[in-house]
Amino acid sequence: MFRRSFLPLLLAGFLGSGLALAAPPRAPLVLAAASLQESMNAAADGWAAKGHPRPVISFAASSALARQIAAGAPADLFVSADEAWMDELQKRGLLMVGTRADFLGNQLVIVAPVGEPLARPYDEFRAIGVTRVAIADPDSVPAGRYARAALQRIGRWNAAQPNVVRAENVRAALALVERGAAPRGIVYATDARASRRVRVVAMFPANSHPPIRYPVARLKASISPDAEGFRRFLLSREGKAVFARFGFQTF
Repeated sequence: MFRRSFLPLLLAGFLGSGLALAAPPRAPLVLAAASLQESMNAAADGWAAKGHPRPVISFAASSALARQIAAGAPADLFVSADEAWMDELQKRGLLMVGTRADFLGNQLVIVAPVGEPLARPYDEFRAIGVTRVAIADPDSVPAGRYARAALQRIGRWNAAQPNVVRAENVRAALALVERGAAPRGIVYATDARASRRVRVVAMFPANSHPPIRYPVARLKASISPDAEGFRRFLLSREGKAVFARFGFQTF
């Protein structure tokens, strides 16, 4: 009788210990463009509210993140502010096949510190050639590339170059305008919306630069069992609704 009653209790003890010692699922590590700070954190909160481990998110310029991935940095998902850097990783065979998708869009605007006198949009475009303007590095960062393309399209790039203040990413460019270090900045519409210290003084026509597209993809180095679920959540109607609240276009 003792042995029969003791064995189930002993097995239950071992099983209980095993469950107690089991490590929780590893949260996805997401490398995301700097312009996604508020929206991606909100999406991560929404995912965690469903009972999942909250994703760990690192924000920086898409160029810097892509280079980290190419150098072997461990991560599960990459969200770029343009298709070019995602193309680069795809060429290197670093994306999980079938997981890449464009899901967000944005607009390019000129911002000034709150309190600056307003000018007509046409005058703002002309002023870019004579006043300092903060933009993300146009040689590598998506926001800077879009800005250069737009200025070239309207014939202001050559005049603007001597007055361009280059920043490491679009949020750094926004911060220069917020602090008054640059009287104008070219950023995404969503960046301007996230700041109470700047206001939009002009918007670039959509046809003045390549379409602003944000692709997401799961990386081949991904090891989090929750990574694919979070990627699908970002692409879902519920996930896109989060980004729409912050001013992003969704499709």
